Amino acid sequence: MKKFLILIICFFVTAVAFPQDKGCFFHRLKEAFTVHDTIYIYADSLAHETDTIVTDTILDDLDVPIEEEVEPEFSGNIPMPFDTLDTEDKFRKVILFDNNTWLYFNLDKPEIPDSLDTEYWNTEVIHVIGVDLKDIPETLDIPLVDSVHGYCIPHPGPIHSAFKYRGKHPHKGVDIALNVGDAIYAAFDGVVRVAMPTRMSGGYGNVVVIRHVNGLETYYAHLSKYVVKSGDVVRAGELIGYGGSTGRSSGPHLHFETRYMGQAFDPERIFDFQSGTLRDEIFTLKKHYFSCNSHYGQTDAQSYAASKKGPSSSNSSGSGNKVYYKVKSGDTLSKIAKRHGTTVAKICKLNGISQKKVLRVGERLRVK
Repeated sequence: MKKFLILIICFFVTAVAFPQDKGCFFHRLKEAFTVHDTIYIYADSLAHETDTIVTDTILDDLDVPIEEEVEPEFSGNIPMPFDTLDTEDKFRKVILFDNNTWLYFNLDKPEIPDSLDTEYWNTEVIHVIGVDLKDIPETLDIPLVDSVHGYCIPHPGPIHSAFKYRGKHPHKGVDIALNVGDAIYAAFDGVVRVAMPTRMSGGYGNVVVIRHVNGLETYYAHLSKYVVKSGDVVRAGELIGYGGSTGRSSGPHLHFETRYMGQAFDPERIFDFQSGTLRDEIFTLKKHYFSCNSHYGQTDAQSYAASKKGPSSSNSSGSGNKVYYKVKSGDTLSKIAKRHGTTVAKICKLNGISQKKVLRVGERLRVK
């Protein structure tokens, strides 16, 4: 910078010392800085009584080596994103930058096969017509996750009602304890087949049914609200609704079902709801799993034998529906009742205790 200023001063000194047409001088000065879009070189070797500015054209004519041009340093600031906007495609967002520019950002959209919604697809009913059990193979391997498709526990928590018969009535899913408003997530990638309000679904309340790329369907019932609609593509772990107690429900919980070709089986065979993990990447589905007497934890022989029994077999001892809870620090009867979808009065009656009872950590209470 100092050298550049010295050159300018030299020009003016020369102009004063050697009178000339001022218009011509300033015209040449302007031309030097506007016509040639280059960096100009100051050549000491060509200076005589005064220094002069020599353009690259003059240097070429004099056959003088030219120093390499230096790229000017970038002095601008890196644009920073400050907001995002939704588009009609939820997997495509608009990112806004602080320099008034924007760009599209594409989120990973699940790969959905074209044939996913062509067979037994109905958005008006919860249960589609499934295939006959005799047409389902005795054993079927179902890949649950791979390098492209992941999974997510819909809502981690204790199971307070399992896949089983309740007297003569089959309970074809698991009930997961939660609080009203807890987030519910899609278990696998897929497409929403049903998103139905309580007035249309009956006992399921507000319900969402998703058909997945692995061939399974999952049900999410008793929601306080759902945020998806039929036909929506969803990714594993995407928010689909919030927990509640709509429909035929005794308290807040998520009724969660897993089905293949319309046939229900125990979701605990796939998910460990307590730890929030998948039991295996490939699930081996066996035909006898479709019985409500067949559940996770049985040996294959026990499961097969149980599947041949009637509805009353699982409750013959009278203890099949009993659910117990171990008291933890900070628990109260009210909290325990809310967590398990029951009332304080019922818990007290089941355990023969008073509502004023002081709970001890580690104490075992029957809640169902």
